[in-house]
Amino acid sequence: MKNIAIFASGSGSNAENIISYFNRTKSANVRLILCNKPEAKVLSRAERLHVKSVAFTKAELDDTSRISDILKEERIDYIVLAGFLLLVPPALIEEYRGRIINIHPALLPKFGGKGMYGDRVHKAVIEAGETLSGITIHHVNELFDSGDTIFQATVPVTATDTPDSLAEKVHALEYRYFPEIIEQEIQKSEAAEK
Repeated sequence: MKNIAIFASGSGSNAENIISYFNRTKSANVRLILCNKPEAKVLSRAERLHVKSVAFTKAELDDTSRISDILKEERIDYIVLAGFLLLVPPALIEEYRGRIINIHPALLPKFGGKGMYGDRVHKAVIEAGETLSGITIHHVNELFDSGDTIFQATVPVTATDTPDSLAEKVHALEYRYFPEIIEQEIQKSEAAEK
């Protein structure tokens, strides 16, 4: 069974959804939650769900030896970014090349990049007059939101949508698709290894 580490910065609703999914399917195991904000709700979720968690600083991430050592110690095969707001350092990307997956709450390549997260994205989508938004699940490379796209799903943006109402629609897509796509990616990699 493959081991997953989830990197998160916020409340952790996607992390909880992913943990619950893999607890049911048993095709992989969420072994670790890593968080760059010691006050983030994701850490209390991890505790409640009996998943080991580690808080770290940006400096500890940028000096990847600590994080890399923790990942090795926990025998992590895949990294999933679920609301993680920092750039993954190049050494960690190289170590897990093709095995780091992120979700973005818009249809990349639009509305991505540094500073584009959460309500900022939904506000920008509405202000641009877009008629569709959605999610992009992608591999992570050295730049924000620019790795190869794995999967996209869309929702309509209506004239009455607010950033909050659009966020609700996009969250529904995240919860529905993110765990499944992670599982498919792991299965593809395992098949390629054989």
